[in-house]
Amino acid sequence: MTSPTLVRLDDVSKRFILHKDKSLKERIVNFSTSRKHRDDFWALRDVNFDIHLGTTVGLVGHNGSGKSTLLKVIGGILQPTTGTVARRGRLAALLELGAGFHQDLTGRENVYLNAAILGLSRTETEKVFDEIIDFSGIESFIDTQVKFYSSGMYVRLAFAVAVHVNPDLLLVDEVLAVGDEPFQRKCMQKIAQFQSEGRTIVLVSHSADQVGTLCDRVMVLHGGLVLHDGDPAEGIRILRDGYETDRKADPHLASTTPPYMFESVTATTHVTERGVDIEVDVRVEIHDPQPDWGIGLSIDTPLGATLYAVTTFDMDVSLPNVRGVHDVTFTFPNVSAGAGKYIFNFGLGNRSGTNWDQAPASASFDMPPTAIGHGILRLEPTVVAH
Repeated sequence: MTSPTLVRLDDVSKRFILHKDKSLKERIVNFSTSRKHRDDFWALRDVNFDIHLGTTVGLVGHNGSGKSTLLKVIGGILQPTTGTVARRGRLAALLELGAGFHQDLTGRENVYLNAAILGLSRTETEKVFDEIIDFSGIESFIDTQVKFYSSGMYVRLAFAVAVHVNPDLLLVDEVLAVGDEPFQRKCMQKIAQFQSEGRTIVLVSHSADQVGTLCDRVMVLHGGLVLHDGDPAEGIRILRDGYETDRKADPHLASTTPPYMFESVTATTHVTERGVDIEVDVRVEIHDPQPDWGIGLSIDTPLGATLYAVTTFDMDVSLPNVRGVHDVTFTFPNVSAGAGKYIFNFGLGNRSGTNWDQAPASASFDMPPTAIGHGILRLEPTVVAH
């Protein structure tokens, strides 16, 4: 049975007008030819999708791809230039740092103001006020004007209000990256609670790990167009491929040959009783030997969670450093991970952090389902009952 539709977008496009005039005076002087002094920028083009009750949707893409614009259109903060947006239920949004806060009001006054904007009466707000303050952890500053708050305090209070107004739809734009680790963990737990309660969440994040952990659906945007809508693992792969394509298209990189470049990466596996033996052959071409160089690698899940990362600097390995093509072999014996596919990412650089070349998702291996249980670890537990 299909869940009810909470949000529907039909042929939605959003245009912004970019004025070339640098000042109001120039705009007035050039009024008669104003159309020659402005450009149309389409942040979204012909977007169509439904969001069903109880789903968690991640919006990902490069900077300027239209993610935040789409989130604001969903929330009704921006109206589409063409197309229609239909939504139902109570909505709470965390879109910008300090959005909806009045600088000259105290934290306490802003709680009531925000809650009223989100549809709560004063009586309803009073019932959850103590929970909001307890969740935010800023009780000592609640009667201080918010213009004196740090960015972390802003987010704490705004998130606390948003999740306590009982929303059917929660919109989140990158604000989970602000705040200390304990508060971020508390936010993740609250979102997990929302998911278990069947609420709907739409979030924008640059963290593939966060998107892979939280979302059951991912939309990849590029230039205002939706490139992918569906499986999170495939969405993250498309996003990373796009990053690599953009990196290689960089005019500076295109005009110069890096001193070290990948030619190929090949992985072979052999299943054993204890796990999987993996051998990865990396072929590197050296054009211009530098004082030092090394290879870095990581092993990720398809959803972007890193299982392992290391560099040859960590391993104190001596690598060839003369012009030509060289082969470097990495051997990983008895890898014990949970069943599924895992991805190798490689990079070339020096000790100071300069990066010369990358080979993301350049090789992969599969772990067979040979152990009990589920997860990214392969364990063989024993149980003794007393």
